[in-house]
Amino acid sequence: MNSFSQLSRRAFLGLTLVAFSGLPALAGNPLKLTPEQEASVDGISDYMNSIKTMQGEFTQISPKGNESQGVFYISKPGKMRFEYAPPNPFLIVSDGTWLTIKNVKKEKGDQLPLSQTPLRLVLSNKVDIAKETNILDFQEQDGLVSVTLEDKKNTLGSGQLTLVYDKVKNALQQWIVIDGKGRKTTVGLENVQTGVPVDPKLFVVKIVRDSKNGP
Repeated sequence: MNSFSQLSRRAFLGLTLVAFSGLPALAGNPLKLTPEQEASVDGISDYMNSIKTMQGEFTQISPKGNESQGVFYISKPGKMRFEYAPPNPFLIVSDGTWLTIKNVKKEKGDQLPLSQTPLRLVLSNKVDIAKETNILDFQEQDGLVSVTLEDKKNTLGSGQLTLVYDKVKNALQQWIVIDGKGRKTTVGLENVQTGVPVDPKLFVVKIVRDSKNGP
């Protein structure tokens, strides 16, 4: 699952949690896109904006290559829940304002504002990638578009987000975040259902915080 071509065959949609590290984003210079490239980026925005609710299963690949599985729920704007299967003890929840990572075995966790992570773009009700981000890299091959970007509002500390989009299938296949040390975490989604009602209680979580971050 390490090559671009292998990932393209799996209809992935990824989320990443490496943004919790709070490390500064990698430096990058925005590209000047051609009209054709701009159209491709707009297609990604249109797809993301078409999704309001989503649920399914996921497989996460950590920066060290470790694999975890679980189930996920998304309800836009702003809400997300990732439940990891044992032995991974973590639960990830966004309530629309705070992003929480919880160790369910210890009932402890940490929080940071959703607005300070790349997931702000993923979970926004409406996003315009071309206007809201600096696009640092653009690649297109065999109908697959790979775009690496920084959020203009949070370029310090939010990392870089790479989107891989299948123009033929009109599907976002992968999301990757790269932290300040170049580490990547990818979460691929499978058996995805969209437009299905999601219980609001799934986005409520209580923790004993390990740090001073949070409300």
